[in-house]
Amino acid sequence: MDDSSNPPAEARITSRLIDSLYTEAMLLADEARSYFDDAGRDDRSTLEPFVRVGFACESLKVTTRIMHIVAWLLTQRAVESGELSGREGRRPERRLGHAAESEPDLVSKLPPSAQHLIEASSELYARIKRIDEGVVTEERIASPARALMGRLERGLGGNFG
Repeated sequence: MDDSSNPPAEARITSRLIDSLYTEAMLLADEARSYFDDAGRDDRSTLEPFVRVGFACESLKVTTRIMHIVAWLLTQRAVESGELSGREGRRPERRLGHAAESEPDLVSKLPPSAQHLIEASSELYARIKRIDEGVVTEERIASPARALMGRLERGLGGNFG
């Protein structure tokens, strides 16, 4: 029997991956805070009024992405340490929160430093989203019927069709 009939292994997020992503998120958060609170003010003042409003909106999007990432990673740490069960960690309210996408036309009008932060936060968010969706997808694919068939097959020496 081929591997497609066996339930897939549950996706596991290791503490090493969690720690690495958490460090990356916190460094990005610090970089964003520093830029948008300090250097970004000078950059913002040189922009046209409409673009200046977009700059403010994009800074909020960057912050929102990072905060959703950090919250998700802290949940994963709690699951990894046993503070939360895997099932509890996959509850809808503990999943990665929604973050609005940036507008490419607007982003292209922003200073390079702002563009870098927007791109970096979007890329990190997309990576975390793939991991989050992968965990749930893996869980949905596994079915009790397939698990029973796998146990029967192993118990009977794999003599099915």
